[in-house]
Amino acid sequence: MIEFTNVSKTYKNGTPALQNVSFKVEKGEFVFIVGSSGAGKSTIIKTILREEVPSSGMVMVNGSNLIRMRRRQIPKYRRSLGVVFQDFRLIPNMSVYDNVAFALRVTNVVSREVRSRVPYVLKLLGLAGKAKSMPDQISGGEQQRVALARALVNNPAIIIADEPTGNIDPELSFEIIDLLSEINIQGGTTILMVTHEHELVSYFNKRVINIEDGRIRSDTRAAGGGELFTGADVMATHARELPSRQLAIDFSDTTPRSLMDDYEARKRREAREAARRRP
Repeated sequence: MIEFTNVSKTYKNGTPALQNVSFKVEKGEFVFIVGSSGAGKSTIIKTILREEVPSSGMVMVNGSNLIRMRRRQIPKYRRSLGVVFQDFRLIPNMSVYDNVAFALRVTNVVSREVRSRVPYVLKLLGLAGKAKSMPDQISGGEQQRVALARALVNNPAIIIADEPTGNIDPELSFEIIDLLSEINIQGGTTILMVTHEHELVSYFNKRVINIEDGRIRSDTRAAGGGELFTGADVMATHARELPSRQLAIDFSDTTPRSLMDDYEARKRREAREAARRRP
Protein backbone atom coordinates (compact mmCIF):
# COMPACT_ATOMS: atom_id res chain seq x y z
CA MET A 1 0.00 0.00 0.00
CA ILE A 2 2.76 2.47 0.99
CA GLU A 3 6.38 1.90 0.00
CA PHE A 4 9.39 4.17 0.43
CA THR A 5 12.56 3.00 -1.34
CA ASN A 6 15.83 4.78 -0.58
CA VAL A 7 14.04 8.11 -0.16
CA SER A 8 16.05 11.22 0.63
CA LYS A 9 14.81 14.78 0.88
CA THR A 10 16.81 17.97 1.19
CA TYR A 11 14.92 21.27 1.31
CA LYS A 12 15.93 24.26 -0.79
CA ASN A 13 17.64 25.91 2.16
CA GLY A 14 19.97 22.92 2.41
CA THR A 15 18.28 21.28 5.39
CA PRO A 16 18.35 17.46 5.10
CA ALA A 17 14.98 15.99 6.17
CA LEU A 18 15.16 12.34 5.09
CA GLN A 19 18.22 10.22 4.40
CA ASN A 20 17.88 6.94 2.52
CA VAL A 21 14.56 5.98 4.13
CA SER A 22 13.02 2.64 3.15
CA PHE A 23 9.93 0.96 4.58
CA LYS A 24 6.79 -0.76 3.38
CA VAL A 25 3.32 -0.68 4.92
CA GLU A 26 1.19 -3.61 3.84
CA LYS A 27 -2.57 -3.56 3.33
CA GLY A 28 -4.39 -3.68 6.66
CA GLU A 29 -1.43 -2.67 8.84
CA PHE A 30 -1.53 -0.09 11.62
CA VAL A 31 1.84 1.64 11.91
CA PHE A 32 3.02 4.32 14.32
CA ILE A 33 5.81 6.65 13.17
CA VAL A 34 7.54 8.16 16.20
CA GLY A 35 10.43 10.52 16.70
CA SER A 36 11.37 13.85 18.19
CA SER A 37 10.56 17.22 16.64
CA GLY A 38 12.53 17.70 13.44
CA ALA A 39 13.25 13.99 13.04
CA GLY A 40 11.55 13.79 9.63
CA LYS A 41 8.04 12.57 10.54
CA SER A 42 6.23 15.50 8.93
CA THR A 43 8.28 15.17 5.76
CA ILE A 44 7.16 11.56 5.43
CA ILE A 45 3.51 12.66 5.74
CA LYS A 46 3.98 15.53 3.28
CA THR A 47 5.61 13.13 0.83
CA ILE A 48 2.71 10.68 1.07
CA LEU A 49 0.25 13.55 0.52
CA ARG A 50 2.36 14.68 -2.44
CA GLU A 51 2.97 18.07 -0.87
CA GLU A 52 6.69 17.39 -1.17
CA VAL A 53 8.68 15.44 -3.74
CA PRO A 54 11.79 13.50 -2.65
CA SER A 55 15.21 14.60 -3.83
CA SER A 56 15.88 10.95 -4.66
CA GLY A 57 14.32 7.53 -4.25
CA MET A 58 10.85 6.17 -5.02
CA VAL A 59 7.48 6.42 -3.27
CA MET A 60 4.56 4.17 -4.18
CA VAL A 61 1.09 4.54 -2.65
CA ASN A 62 -1.83 2.36 -3.71
CA GLY A 63 0.04 1.44 -6.86
CA SER A 64 0.71 5.06 -7.82
CA ASN A 65 4.25 6.31 -8.35
CA LEU A 66 4.22 9.67 -6.58
CA ILE A 67 7.49 10.78 -8.18
CA ARG A 68 6.01 10.54 -11.66
CA MET A 69 2.54 11.77 -10.73
CA ARG A 70 1.41 14.77 -12.76
CA ARG A 71 0.12 17.86 -11.03
CA ARG A 72 -3.41 17.44 -12.42
CA GLN A 73 -3.57 13.93 -10.91
CA ILE A 74 -2.76 15.06 -7.36
CA PRO A 75 -6.26 16.24 -6.24
CA LYS A 76 -7.87 12.95 -7.25
CA TYR A 77 -5.08 10.99 -5.56
CA ARG A 78 -5.46 12.94 -2.30
CA ARG A 79 -9.19 12.31 -2.26
CA SER A 80 -8.45 8.58 -2.20
CA LEU A 81 -6.82 8.99 1.23
CA GLY A 82 -8.42 9.70 4.58
CA VAL A 83 -6.39 12.35 6.40
CA VAL A 84 -6.71 13.42 10.05
CA PHE A 85 -4.72 16.44 11.20
CA GLN A 86 -3.71 17.70 14.63
CA ASP A 87 -5.55 21.01 14.17
CA PHE A 88 -8.80 19.33 13.01
CA ARG A 89 -9.16 21.70 9.99
CA LEU A 90 -12.93 21.90 10.27
CA ILE A 91 -14.77 24.59 8.30
CA PRO A 92 -15.99 26.98 11.02
CA ASN A 93 -19.15 28.19 9.25
CA MET A 94 -20.37 24.66 8.46
CA SER A 95 -22.24 22.32 10.79
CA VAL A 96 -20.82 18.97 11.86
CA TYR A 97 -23.01 17.30 9.22
CA ASP A 98 -21.85 19.62 6.44
CA ASN A 99 -18.18 19.33 7.43
CA VAL A 100 -18.40 15.57 6.90
CA ALA A 101 -20.63 15.86 3.82
CA PHE A 102 -18.14 18.26 2.24
CA ALA A 103 -15.67 15.41 1.79
CA LEU A 104 -18.26 13.64 -0.38
CA ARG A 105 -19.55 16.67 -2.26
CA VAL A 106 -16.10 17.65 -3.54
CA THR A 107 -15.89 14.22 -5.17
CA ASN A 108 -19.32 14.71 -6.82
CA VAL A 109 -21.05 12.00 -4.80
CA VAL A 110 -24.80 12.16 -5.49
CA SER A 111 -27.04 13.68 -2.83
CA ARG A 112 -28.75 10.38 -2.08
CA GLU A 113 -25.41 8.82 -1.14
CA VAL A 114 -24.49 11.83 0.99
CA ARG A 115 -27.77 11.53 2.92
CA SER A 116 -27.06 7.85 3.51
CA ARG A 117 -23.36 7.85 4.34
CA VAL A 118 -22.99 10.96 6.49
CA PRO A 119 -25.53 9.96 9.19
CA TYR A 120 -24.03 6.47 9.22
CA VAL A 121 -20.50 7.61 9.88
CA LEU A 122 -21.65 10.20 12.45
CA LYS A 123 -23.48 7.46 14.32
CA LEU A 124 -20.43 5.25 13.97
CA LEU A 125 -18.35 7.80 15.88
CA GLY A 126 -20.97 8.72 18.46
CA LEU A 127 -21.77 12.08 16.86
CA ALA A 128 -25.37 11.55 15.72
CA GLY A 129 -26.64 14.04 18.29
CA LYS A 130 -24.15 16.71 17.16
CA ALA A 131 -25.00 16.78 13.45
CA LYS A 132 -26.50 20.30 13.56
CA SER A 133 -23.87 21.73 15.90
CA MET A 134 -21.21 24.16 14.72
CA PRO A 135 -17.52 23.36 15.39
CA ASP A 136 -17.26 26.01 18.12
CA GLN A 137 -20.21 24.44 19.95
CA ILE A 138 -18.55 21.07 20.54
CA SER A 139 -15.53 19.92 22.57
CA GLY A 140 -12.02 19.36 21.25
CA GLY A 141 -12.46 15.61 21.42
CA GLU A 142 -15.71 15.85 19.47
CA GLN A 143 -14.04 18.08 16.89
CA GLN A 144 -11.35 15.45 16.41
CA ARG A 145 -14.02 12.78 15.96
CA VAL A 146 -15.66 14.98 13.31
CA ALA A 147 -12.29 15.17 11.56
CA LEU A 148 -12.07 11.39 11.76
CA ALA A 149 -15.62 11.04 10.42
CA ARG A 150 -14.67 13.24 7.48
CA ALA A 151 -11.65 11.03 6.81
CA LEU A 152 -13.79 7.87 6.97
CA VAL A 153 -16.84 8.91 5.00
CA ASN A 154 -15.28 8.08 1.62
CA ASN A 155 -14.32 4.62 2.94
CA PRO A 156 -10.62 5.09 2.09
CA ALA A 157 -8.23 2.17 1.94
CA ILE A 158 -5.61 4.26 3.78
CA ILE A 159 -5.93 6.72 6.66
CA ILE A 160 -3.03 9.09 7.36
CA ALA A 161 -3.17 10.54 10.87
CA ASP A 162 -0.74 13.39 11.53
CA GLU A 163 -0.48 13.94 15.31
CA PRO A 164 -4.27 13.53 15.68
CA THR A 165 -4.11 13.65 19.49
CA GLY A 166 -1.84 16.66 19.84
CA ASN A 167 -4.61 19.10 20.82
CA ILE A 168 -6.77 16.94 23.08
CA ASP A 169 -6.55 15.52 26.59
CA PRO A 170 -4.88 12.14 27.30
CA GLU A 171 -8.20 10.40 27.97
CA LEU A 172 -9.60 11.62 24.64
CA SER A 173 -6.31 10.74 22.93
CA PHE A 174 -6.82 7.16 24.01
CA GLU A 175 -10.37 7.22 22.65
CA ILE A 176 -9.26 8.48 19.23
CA ILE A 177 -6.55 5.82 18.88
CA ASP A 178 -8.99 3.19 20.15
CA LEU A 179 -11.40 4.21 17.39
CA LEU A 180 -8.65 4.08 14.78
CA SER A 181 -7.56 0.68 16.07
CA GLU A 182 -11.10 -0.66 15.84
CA ILE A 183 -11.44 0.64 12.28
CA ASN A 184 -8.14 -1.01 11.40
CA ILE A 185 -8.92 -4.36 13.04
CA GLN A 186 -12.52 -4.72 11.93
CA GLY A 187 -12.47 -2.93 8.60
CA GLY A 188 -8.98 -3.75 7.36
CA THR A 189 -8.22 -0.07 6.77
CA THR A 190 -4.50 0.66 6.54
CA ILE A 191 -3.49 3.31 9.07
CA LEU A 192 -0.26 5.27 9.29
CA MET A 193 -0.11 7.52 12.34
CA VAL A 194 2.57 10.03 13.30
CA THR A 195 2.77 10.75 17.02
CA HIS A 196 5.15 11.82 19.76
CA GLU A 197 2.97 10.35 22.53
CA HIS A 198 4.95 7.34 23.72
CA GLU A 199 2.31 6.38 26.26
CA LEU A 200 -0.19 5.71 23.48
CA VAL A 201 2.34 3.73 21.49
CA SER A 202 3.22 1.61 24.50
CA TYR A 203 -0.41 0.70 25.17
CA PHE A 204 -1.50 -0.17 21.62
CA ASN A 205 0.41 -3.19 20.37
CA LYS A 206 1.23 -2.03 16.83
CA ARG A 207 4.20 -1.81 14.53
CA VAL A 208 6.44 1.16 15.36
CA ILE A 209 8.86 2.95 13.05
CA ASN A 210 11.26 5.16 14.99
CA ILE A 211 12.91 7.92 12.99
CA GLU A 212 15.81 10.09 14.14
CA ASP A 213 17.69 12.74 12.16
CA GLY A 214 15.94 11.69 8.98
CA ARG A 215 16.92 8.03 9.29
CA ILE A 216 14.98 4.99 10.43
CA ARG A 217 16.56 3.81 13.68
CA SER A 218 14.19 0.93 14.33
CA ASP A 219 11.19 -0.76 12.76
CA THR A 220 9.57 -3.22 15.10
CA ARG A 221 6.31 -4.75 16.21
CA ALA A 222 5.71 -4.45 19.95
CA ALA A 223 5.38 -7.75 21.80
CA GLY A 224 3.32 -6.13 24.55
CA GLY A 225 2.44 -2.85 26.22
CA GLY A 226 5.38 -1.12 27.83
CA GLU A 227 8.15 -3.04 26.05
CA LEU A 228 8.99 -0.24 23.67
CA PHE A 229 8.17 2.70 25.91
CA THR A 230 6.75 3.35 29.37
CA GLY A 231 3.24 4.45 30.21
CA ALA A 232 1.05 1.39 29.63
CA ASP A 233 -0.35 1.54 33.18
CA VAL A 234 -1.42 5.15 32.68
CA MET A 235 -3.24 4.36 29.44
CA ALA A 236 -4.86 1.30 30.96
CA THR A 237 -6.38 3.62 33.58
CA HIS A 238 -7.74 5.86 30.82
CA ALA A 239 -9.22 2.78 29.13
CA ARG A 240 -11.14 1.84 32.27
CA GLU A 241 -12.50 5.39 32.60
CA LEU A 242 -13.86 5.57 29.06
CA PRO A 243 -17.24 4.23 27.94
CA SER A 244 -17.13 0.83 26.31
CA ARG A 245 -15.94 0.66 22.73
CA GLN A 246 -19.35 -0.69 21.74
CA LEU A 247 -20.92 2.58 22.91
CA ALA A 248 -18.34 4.67 21.08
CA ILE A 249 -18.71 2.71 17.84
CA ASP A 250 -22.22 1.61 17.00
CA PHE A 251 -22.46 -0.69 13.99
CA SER A 252 -26.17 -1.43 14.37
CA ASP A 253 -27.13 0.79 11.43
CA THR A 254 -28.70 -0.99 8.47
CA THR A 255 -26.53 0.92 6.02
CA PRO A 256 -24.04 -1.40 4.24
CA ARG A 257 -21.16 -1.82 6.66
CA SER A 258 -17.94 -2.07 4.70
CA LEU A 259 -16.03 -1.09 7.86
CA MET A 260 -17.11 -4.06 9.91
CA ASP A 261 -18.88 -7.13 8.49
CA ASP A 262 -18.45 -9.51 11.39
CA TYR A 263 -18.76 -7.18 14.39
CA GLU A 264 -22.37 -8.02 15.27
CA ALA A 265 -21.77 -11.77 14.90
CA ARG A 266 -18.82 -11.52 17.27
CA LYS A 267 -20.81 -9.55 19.83
CA ARG A 268 -23.66 -12.10 19.69
CA ARG A 269 -21.15 -14.89 20.22
CA GLU A 270 -19.65 -13.08 23.20
CA ALA A 271 -23.14 -12.53 24.66
CA ARG A 272 -23.97 -16.22 24.35
CA GLU A 273 -20.70 -17.17 26.04
CA ALA A 274 -21.36 -14.69 28.86
CA ALA A 275 -24.87 -16.08 29.32
CA ARG A 276 -23.52 -19.59 29.63
CA ARG A 277 -21.08 -18.48 32.32
CA ARG A 278 -23.76 -16.85 34.45
CA PRO A 279 -25.03 -19.04 37.33
